[in-house]
Amino acid sequence: MISFTSVEINYILKNKLKVRSWVKSILIQEGKTAGDITYIFCKDEYLGSMNTKYLNHHTLTDIITFDYSEKGKLSGDIFISVERVKENAANYNTTFNQEIGRVMAHGVLHLSGYKDKTAEDKKVMRSKEDHYLSTFPNL
Repeated sequence: MISFTSVEINYILKNKLKVRSWVKSILIQEGKTAGDITYIFCKDEYLGSMNTKYLNHHTLTDIITFDYSEKGKLSGDIFISVERVKENAANYNTTFNQEIGRVMAHGVLHLSGYKDKTAEDKKVMRSKEDHYLSTFPNL
């Protein structure tokens, strides 16, 4: 099951059925099966405290993915800072819709096994994001 919620922010994802179908299509194309995947939309402060507490990183981030996958089913919590996505959209001269789609794809790609620590990993991740972003529904 793919679900969407928010915590400490008044953000409601539009077109949930289309977005859920889009996430499922990514998983199918990657040869994966969905377990329980939850996207949690929040503020910078909330995600920043999680970044410090769980990853010992003292920086702002747009996404943190916690992978609970087992027995071939992808499961996890994908936390997304709506504030960071808005700022990144402005910084990269793109729309909020495009940036939220990129970050959502990024999270599910992490669950699918993709990394982004090395230059080569980042290149592969960005290519995958671009590919899937081309079919992201308009919010």
